Amino acid sequence: MRQALVLFAHPCADSFSAALKDRVVGALDRRGVDVDLCDLNAERFDPVLSADERRGYHAVGANTAPVADYVERLRAADALIMVFPVWNFGYPAILKGFLDRVFLPGVSFKLQDGKVRPNLTQIHKLAAVTTYGGTRMRALLVGDPPRRCVTRAVWHVCRPERTRYVALYDMNRASDATRGRFLDRVGREMERL
Repeated sequence: MRQALVLFAHPCADSFSAALKDRVVGALDRRGVDVDLCDLNAERFDPVLSADERRGYHAVGANTAPVADYVERLRAADALIMVFPVWNFGYPAILKGFLDRVFLPGVSFKLQDGKVRPNLTQIHKLAAVTTYGGTRMRALLVGDPPRRCVTRAVWHVCRPERTRYVALYDMNRASDATRGRFLDRVGREMERL
């Protein structure tokens, strides 16, 4: 792993998610990985796919113009780490919007005979670090969409050598000790990624 794009999606700089992001970045820095921290809220990323963008969605090449800087950052990375809270059993809107607007045809996938083929194959490591307010059972009862999206949809367009989904469930009742142990686990996971 040489360059990691860390996608961070939480509006509050003093959140536990921000502490997780700091732990991820610190562990990668200690490994000598070049980290590109993409704080979607701080960068004021616009998650809304416009009508013009949708109409031009399949125009490979031209479709990247509105998000060209983000496409370039994604293409430069050989690792993708997503740090986000799970809200309403989904991604925060800003992260979902990033996937909608940046994971475009010709960027994250190619359409061949109507089938999606991976196009981010330079991504060798994929990880998600996240928290859920509810228990693992509650997430399972609704199908755990964020886990499935990372480990199936995002995985499919990258086909990485290693994928990790590191989640703290039942955050609403987590003690300081529980959160501390999870921070330590995240650090270890990033050292092994």
